Amino acid sequence: MGEKKLSQYQETLQSIKEIAEELGYEEAEYITLLSPEREVTVSLPVTMDDGSVRVFQGYRIQDNSARGPYKGGVRYHPEVEIEEVRDLALLMSLKCSVADIPYGGAKGGITIDPRELSETELERLTRKYAEKIYPIIGAEIDIPAPDMNTNAKIMGWFKDEYSKIAGVQVPGIVTGKPVEVGGSLGRNEATGLGVSTITHAFAQNQKLVPEETRVVVQGTGNVGLITAQCLAKEGYKIIALSNVAGAVYNANGFDVSVLDLANGDQKNYDLLTAQEGSEEIPMNELLSVECDILIPAALQNQIRADNADQIKAKIVIEAANAPVSAEGEAILIKRGIKVLPDILCNAGGVVCSYFEWVQNLQHFSWTLEEVNTRLIAKMKSAFAAVLAMQAEKNCTYRQAAMLIAVDRIVKATKFKGKY
Repeated sequence: MGEKKLSQYQETLQSIKEIAEELGYEEAEYITLLSPEREVTVSLPVTMDDGSVRVFQGYRIQDNSARGPYKGGVRYHPEVEIEEVRDLALLMSLKCSVADIPYGGAKGGITIDPRELSETELERLTRKYAEKIYPIIGAEIDIPAPDMNTNAKIMGWFKDEYSKIAGVQVPGIVTGKPVEVGGSLGRNEATGLGVSTITHAFAQNQKLVPEETRVVVQGTGNVGLITAQCLAKEGYKIIALSNVAGAVYNANGFDVSVLDLANGDQKNYDLLTAQEGSEEIPMNELLSVECDILIPAALQNQIRADNADQIKAKIVIEAANAPVSAEGEAILIKRGIKVLPDILCNAGGVVCSYFEWVQNLQHFSWTLEEVNTRLIAKMKSAFAAVLAMQAEKNCTYRQAAMLIAVDRIVKATKFKGKY
């Protein structure tokens, strides 16, 4: 029998052990990083529009609080299960540490296909989830945020339900809220702006000229679309894009300024195919388009052992969470392709969430320019630290980011004192 394959979570734990030992730490110093501090599973009974009652399964996992309150999104997806949420919570601990913001990691989720629910059913589900996890969260304890299939409107419902139970307005309980109820300017664009900031900084480091640099973006949801638009403004040539409606290629580069999330996937796809020189390509061929920079901004596990040898990019920027598997990355690196990890590249969202939280605690709002200036500075600082670590250790960029993240968390744990 073959050896049993490790889950994504087990791979992350194995990586943390190796990194901690590389840093010279003994097991007693890093062992708390290997298990979440708290896991909560909740049953969520919801009255449906037809009067029937359905019970949904929800989770909140608080991974590590050594560096500050727990922070992490809530996803609504039919495949949400506890092991996945565990892994995402751990990645949030690492991401907040790399970005050097005073948070630990958490993650939440509900096993549901939100497209099957009406808006009123979705609101009742969200309010029930807020009620059920109320005892373990708080504006200075654990601050949820949007994630896959959740958005500002859902965060607004969550904040309202939490505030009702608390008997006082608590805008800082969630981030990613509508601006009208305490959200931050720039939050929707923050992850994409962060990805494009890292991409541009690394392109400059690699002596690439924007106008001569071909970029492929997989996924034009919030992150991929903003990333493509920001890079196009810097002069980069966006030669291939995809969304659920299909994939399109244009050797001359697309005008991505005409795209808008509000259009929906099909209209954006039609706007791309209508441009002169555009051609539709099979979805599974997008990742193998010859380019300088490939940005997977869709789902996890897109570049794997079975397709990594077909990648024709010089650089891969992880905009999605874990879009490159461990085996896939090993093949890319062996082929000389540089991979910048998600815990660095897509940290713009949580950095701006931190800014939103700070504004809520201060009861004061910053301008869009202030938010974006601080965000870009934070991303550049994290990038510089990873670059310096990679040069010092002669390792992969992921290992460099992990070295920084683990070192900061272990040091914070040690300063807490003995258990």
